[in-house]
Amino acid sequence: MKAARVITQLLPKQFSRCTSSLTPSLINTQYAGGTTEPSTPQSHGRRKLSTSIAVSKDMKKSSDYSTAARELPQLEVPNYDRELKFKGLETDFPCLSRLPTAGPDATYQKVTTGFKEYHHKEPFSVKYNEGILPELTIAYETFGTLNEDKSNAVIIFCGLSASSHIRSHKDNPAPGWWEKFVGPGCAVDTNEFFVICCNNLAGCYGTTGPSSTNPTTGQPYGTTFPIISVDDIVHSQFLLLDHLGIDKVYATVGSSLGGMTSLLSPALYPDRVGRAICISCCAQTHPTSISLRYLQRRAIMTDPNWARGHYYGESYPRMGMKLAREIATITYRSGPEWGNRFGRKRTHNNASPSLCPYFEIEEYIEYQGESFSTKFDPNSLLYISKAMDLFDMSEGYSSLLEGVSRVKCPVMIIGVQTDILIPCWQQKEIADLLKKSGNTAVTYYELDSLYGHDTFLLDLSNVGSAVKGQLETKLTQTGIVRKQKPQWLAEDAERKVSQQPAS
Repeated sequence: MKAARVITQLLPKQFSRCTSSLTPSLINTQYAGGTTEPSTPQSHGRRKLSTSIAVSKDMKKSSDYSTAARELPQLEVPNYDRELKFKGLETDFPCLSRLPTAGPDATYQKVTTGFKEYHHKEPFSVKYNEGILPELTIAYETFGTLNEDKSNAVIIFCGLSASSHIRSHKDNPAPGWWEKFVGPGCAVDTNEFFVICCNNLAGCYGTTGPSSTNPTTGQPYGTTFPIISVDDIVHSQFLLLDHLGIDKVYATVGSSLGGMTSLLSPALYPDRVGRAICISCCAQTHPTSISLRYLQRRAIMTDPNWARGHYYGESYPRMGMKLAREIATITYRSGPEWGNRFGRKRTHNNASPSLCPYFEIEEYIEYQGESFSTKFDPNSLLYISKAMDLFDMSEGYSSLLEGVSRVKCPVMIIGVQTDILIPCWQQKEIADLLKKSGNTAVTYYELDSLYGHDTFLLDLSNVGSAVKGQLETKLTQTGIVRKQKPQWLAEDAERKVSQQPAS
């Protein structure tokens, strides 16, 4: 019956003389195999069908025809001698429920090995809502050797979903997320520096987060975990520095969220940071970035398996997490790169158009979502992405300039022209504000890389060279070179002054 209603709605309006109807027994359903069966409530839900309605001359002569018309006036067909057919799209959408065979449980815990832990046994207060964590664990990894006066420490702040594992080592031989940027002779040279990287507060790779057990209840925090800020991430990692006996770091380095923490560190601890490197970040999160991350949170929170954030041991919001990552992937790369890499290439040359992935770019986005969906805790994504949205260095100050002016150390800012998540004008804004505040040791680079926001992970030549240069430079003077008077002219002026008679 439903199929028949759909068909009559598709008939042209000019067919105004509709004086006959059909009973369900006269509606034939043609299946993929070529056979037909009467349309029944059970057959309406079958896939791969095309429905055809035939009005025959013999039927019009039948006495049953007028009876059918009276019984089912809602099924009207044109009164003319030809067959009408409808063939629509198959309603089988495997892409909506396609999942790998890895099992229903999250697998992100399996990668949390090879790190050290610092246990802070005192309560840790956070910035917002008077929140307090009863205790705190920080997961971290170190590379290189700390010198005798502990002056060569470099702390690398990681992004939203990264762990402390920036480089492979004997306790975890898997490649790190900045594997080729950190190591002997690399951009961050471990022959020269003692490198520290932590998993962020609210993360799921060893540091206290929503998936951690609340010692006061014996249950995972879930969404009882307090809202955190970038300030809290900085404070928590400086607690680790205190534990390691490091009063001042040689440099802070970070990209994206890590760039925010790298910039905020010398603002909160001006006497404890020697220089800062900030890549693809901002001083104040823009509404566009907020909206893009809001959609990711919304995708997770509307998944029924999210269970208000208390899904541990019960369910897992896999489809919501997958969609969130698919949205994020679009913001991490650039149109020019995808134009070169994918263009309008199809997944299969002879494939017929459908609502499932048809272009290679669609399949790539789906793969990124699927591969990430069980590597990271959904609640961690909610909390850390919200911290990024709340980031604003003008908070508590009269202006953004006043907030940024707290940074007095040398700073290098790197932006990427193809970045759509945190566009390069926001990095230029940081550099301009720092200079306007009186900081003369500001370096700004703008890269024309194809890789958008992910450039800091991929462009070893440009990003690596800039980072290495900033870390290893021994400049004794900074600022703008101004033309000075020749020495002989200065001496002549001094002589003339000395020859003037005393008044």
